[in-house]
Amino acid sequence: MTFGLCAARTEPVWKAQPGPWGDLEVRTVYLEVPDTLLAAVSKPNAVTRWVFEQTTETAVRELLVRQGVPVAMVERLLDPASRTLRDNIVSLYPSVAEITSLSVTARSGLYRELAKSSANEYQRDPVYVLGGDLEDWLETSGLNEAQVKLFRRLVWKRGDVLAFSDIQALLTVVKDDAEIRNTFRALTRVRSLLVELKLPLQGDRKAFLDYWTAGQGDAPQLSFLRAVTQRQASQTIDITHFFPTVIRQRAYTFPELDQGVKGRLPDCHWTSLNFFNSTPKDEYLDMRQAATRLVQAYATVEAPYKYGDILCFLDGGEGLHTCVYIADDIVLTKNGDSVLAPWVLMQVKDVEAIYRRSADTRIQGFRLKR
Repeated sequence: MTFGLCAARTEPVWKAQPGPWGDLEVRTVYLEVPDTLLAAVSKPNAVTRWVFEQTTETAVRELLVRQGVPVAMVERLLDPASRTLRDNIVSLYPSVAEITSLSVTARSGLYRELAKSSANEYQRDPVYVLGGDLEDWLETSGLNEAQVKLFRRLVWKRGDVLAFSDIQALLTVVKDDAEIRNTFRALTRVRSLLVELKLPLQGDRKAFLDYWTAGQGDAPQLSFLRAVTQRQASQTIDITHFFPTVIRQRAYTFPELDQGVKGRLPDCHWTSLNFFNSTPKDEYLDMRQAATRLVQAYATVEAPYKYGDILCFLDGGEGLHTCVYIADDIVLTKNGDSVLAPWVLMQVKDVEAIYRRSADTRIQGFRLKR
């Protein structure tokens, strides 16, 4: 199966549902990592490797067959002349032709298994094509024609979202160093929502101010919000201007390398718990301290959620991800602690598509106690 493109398209723009947040207009943008950061990130070569940890050759063989990999391909991959076996780690080296020969179903099942190990970084943290809009993703990707063809062929399904992991395959069809750089730049692209408030304000001014200050009369952004409500000209303003200092400074940006000097870069929990702060608290980089803060300082709530509520994705008691509710179905999220994971706005359904592990995955809301 190949995921194809439509012949024509228009920029997706839509209105948020009515609410105390005002009249919001939503569109999408793609963020690309800065050149300085791109140069500092390690890059793979053109050889694909699948790593199976704490296992045996027999178990790997059974897994491959169970996922629908053809027997002839399994035999070739497990040929002692082709695979490596060391300390209960089996490494396989499929060719591009073998990868493309797999059905989407087989590749999706196999890649979900590979994603369980951090050694398979591109299956664990793939490129996501959110909303299933492959055309939108490819349109300004900068990939060459052969790469676009491969990308379409090698997209797989991770839950309900399209994903891409075969970066090495794309590197086999580059012509020069410029195309190599373009490839890595393209694959760092992350879609974010761009949400703008339409002015003049329609609706209840007090309800609007209460919403965007989370009911806090001393909120630092209150003066600006009051000024916004007095505008009479037809115009728009990005809602990130309403965010508290820490997140306002980071929205639509990638982390800076020096933010990792304490051993970890900011992740979803650091982001969620620092949302209302004027200065960041790095103790939330520690999972235990983050969990303690969430339990002690926040009360559990159910939908409908309010601005600043933390949404925690849970499965079997395990916390998979947290993000911050903004308005309508829009959240602020940082999907992972990678330097290539920016702070973005997303629809809840797209975040859920990434983090839903099973039918038991659910969302629990948390609201800061005042």
